[in-house]
Amino acid sequence: MRVVRSQRSVVSKIVSGFALWAVLFTLCATAEAQQQAKIPRIGYLTGGSPSSAAIRIEPFRQGLRELGYVEGKNIVIELRFADGKLERLPELAAELVRLKVLVIVTGGPQATRPAKQATLMIPIVMAQDGDPIGNGFVASLAHPGGNVTGVTNLSYVIGGKRLELLKEVVPKLARVAFLYDAANSDALRELKEDLPVPARTLKLTIEPWEAKTGDDFDKNFAAMGKQRPGGIYVAGGGPLMRPNRKRIVNLALKSRLPSVYNSKEFGEAGGLMSYSADRGDSYMRVANYVDKILKGVKPGDLPIEQPTKFELVINLKTAKQIGLTIPPNVLARADKVIK
Repeated sequence: MRVVRSQRSVVSKIVSGFALWAVLFTLCATAEAQQQAKIPRIGYLTGGSPSSAAIRIEPFRQGLRELGYVEGKNIVIELRFADGKLERLPELAAELVRLKVLVIVTGGPQATRPAKQATLMIPIVMAQDGDPIGNGFVASLAHPGGNVTGVTNLSYVIGGKRLELLKEVVPKLARVAFLYDAANSDALRELKEDLPVPARTLKLTIEPWEAKTGDDFDKNFAAMGKQRPGGIYVAGGGPLMRPNRKRIVNLALKSRLPSVYNSKEFGEAGGLMSYSADRGDSYMRVANYVDKILKGVKPGDLPIEQPTKFELVINLKTAKQIGLTIPPNVLARADKVIK
């Protein structure tokens, strides 16, 4: 009888031990879940692919780290890529809204528009936009209002500077092909509104060449080979351009066309020249916006910043291949020279 009671006592202790362990496990799991729920979730939305966006996302992450944010510990970044399929952006924006992210960072106007359509409450920080006022995202640069703020890359302002550079390296230049992604609203506005005045000043004729698919690049350059413009201006924004940058610069090289681009990635890939805002710097500054918003500042009260750093990249290897000599005064202004 005593043996039975002793066995029952042992079993009772074991059961009690398991019960206590289960309670402790549940409490720990609940505490961990609550802790994770409190970690700010930041959305990042872009029409590009992980590979094409990596060069921009890393400076953003670096900016967050310098402000004390460590991914997985006190911040979570939800990355969403449309991989060039812009029709997916509304769905991806809605997904970020459902996840209840505290801020949505957008990598270009194609992503900002569906994000703004998906929410009027969640703050949206533009990592780059050529003309946020013209795109209807903000009321003004100084007082954005609403839930959108961020950084402009001033592509609509410095396009004239690119034309000047092209004219300096090709003094007899008269006709310039303007190659752009048909889905890029900034490029279309630049073509219609921003380039005509500097083009007239420089006595240049701008000829538009539109691309809707990757195959259009080959077709366009084949046609340019027959019409022979004196140079080409490549508007690098939009889902088609960056993934095809190597293809584009190779076609320009094969056609022996002096070229200027709006992103240093093209110059580094073999393009003759690029002139643009330092986008790495811009993406690091986006982290400051996110930090301020997480600390309670309203996005509409944060002025939109304009770039302070610009980069001129000149590829001397490409210049030699197309038989072009870069004037010393232009070369002296380059921030990076590729030999």
